[in-house]
Amino acid sequence: MTESRTAIVTGAARGIGAAVAERLLADGLRVALVDSDADLLESTSKRLSGGGRLCAVVADVRDPDAVDQAVAQTAQELGAPTVLVNNAGYTRDNLLHKMSLDDWDSVMDVHLRAAFMMTRAVQTHMVDAGSGRIVNISSIAALGNRGQVNYSAAKAGVQGFTRTLAIELGRFGVNANAIAPGFIETAMTRATAERMRMTFDDMKAHAEQQIPLGRVGQPTDIADVASFLIGPDSSYVSGQVLYVSGGPTV
Repeated sequence: MTESRTAIVTGAARGIGAAVAERLLADGLRVALVDSDADLLESTSKRLSGGGRLCAVVADVRDPDAVDQAVAQTAQELGAPTVLVNNAGYTRDNLLHKMSLDDWDSVMDVHLRAAFMMTRAVQTHMVDAGSGRIVNISSIAALGNRGQVNYSAAKAGVQGFTRTLAIELGRFGVNANAIAPGFIETAMTRATAERMRMTFDDMKAHAEQQIPLGRVGQPTDIADVASFLIGPDSSYVSGQVLYVSGGPTV
């Protein structure tokens, strides 16, 4: 079945965001890729192609004007967006006594401030349409993780944000859910290995020993779940946090 909806995916130039965008295109949606890395975004958009159902928008989602312009450009080029995937993010890891205020603020801005502004900008289109799907990317780190007090707090905040969106927007036909990935093989996790002064293979091997399924996740594992939450089979699922981590969480 061909979809006619328009989706915005933030942080879409690589990793989970790119995988989600690719899957939504395969599902028949029109997709706007939003990212601040212009060169990488151009490369990803060329790789995905999209047959006229894709546009690339260079924007810093921490900037309110950039957010409004990104949503306006999406509506003009692809149609009013009624699907939003808030995926943009990065880490500034450190132990509490070493963490700067900038480390804290910058992580909060890209994970929470940006998600708030994007959602506020897009929800008008969803309310007008009488339907919409919001998927926010949280993390297993929301349960707490050494050296990530900022990231853990932000990702826990994403979960509360998601539940409140479901409560407020449900009467307008809008579903809001969050995905909390475990260890996913991305550039971000590779960078984490470098900061910890260990090889990525060693980090993966250690993680795989802790994961019941015996493997780390891939971006496509998250994209598959996003596809479900955005698709017709999840029409009665809202306000939920789905941990995608290869096993039960503690």
